[in-house]
Amino acid sequence: MNHPSTSFLDRGDRPRLVYHHRRAAPDKAALPTLVFLPGYASDMTGTKALALDGWAQAEGLAMLRFDYAGCGSSGGDFESQSLADWRDDVLALIDTVVSGPVVLIGSSMGGWLALLVALARPARVAGIVGIAAAPDFTMWGFSQEEKMTILTEGRLEKPSEYGPEPMVTTRTFWQSGEGNRVLIGEIAIDCPVRLIQGQNDPDVPWQYALETQKQLRSQDVQLLLIKDGDHRLSRDGDIALLIQTVGNLLGSLDG
Repeated sequence: MNHPSTSFLDRGDRPRLVYHHRRAAPDKAALPTLVFLPGYASDMTGTKALALDGWAQAEGLAMLRFDYAGCGSSGGDFESQSLADWRDDVLALIDTVVSGPVVLIGSSMGGWLALLVALARPARVAGIVGIAAAPDFTMWGFSQEEKMTILTEGRLEKPSEYGPEPMVTTRTFWQSGEGNRVLIGEIAIDCPVRLIQGQNDPDVPWQYALETQKQLRSQDVQLLLIKDGDHRLSRDGDIALLIQTVGNLLGSLDG
């Protein structure tokens, strides 16, 4: 199978989304489509997304990669987007591009979006894999002073550990995050969930992975703690663990 060509989802009222969608080999057509959800200000060309895509191609699995509005190659202004907008980007692609069940693989903020998408489409989401998932990070990821800057000035710039450009958080995004918190009570998701979390993660304290596990209604939740794991979890061993985790989850669904 060749790499899928770049495709576009045009929407009248929202920016055009760029995506790559590979259909499954005939003998794997019954398995869910893998859908990768990047982190905040990230895109579909990251190390984990490409590694997973290469593995999916070799295995004949269906996979969807894409860029949120305002990110990567998709249209739109980054600073105009909210968490709910990006959730709706995922829903638009699942509803129009993919048929059948999906397994959501969410990195950092993508892990939060995976939970929101599963709550919105419970019949479609067959499983979730969170990589350093960061639900509710608008609540715990900023100091009180930083929150006040966001609210009073409309945006906050912080140096980024992951690139030359500063990390910008807008009031629009922050307020949407606060309005879509999931850890405040039971998370009404019943599908299998796998959480991979580094205990040396400077951005997402690993205790939030424990809290997510606790609040999920599903009884089929596994948390894999990596003692020396950082936030990116992009080392060769981390990638191998991710692929093994996704493969095992698909195997359990197939059975």
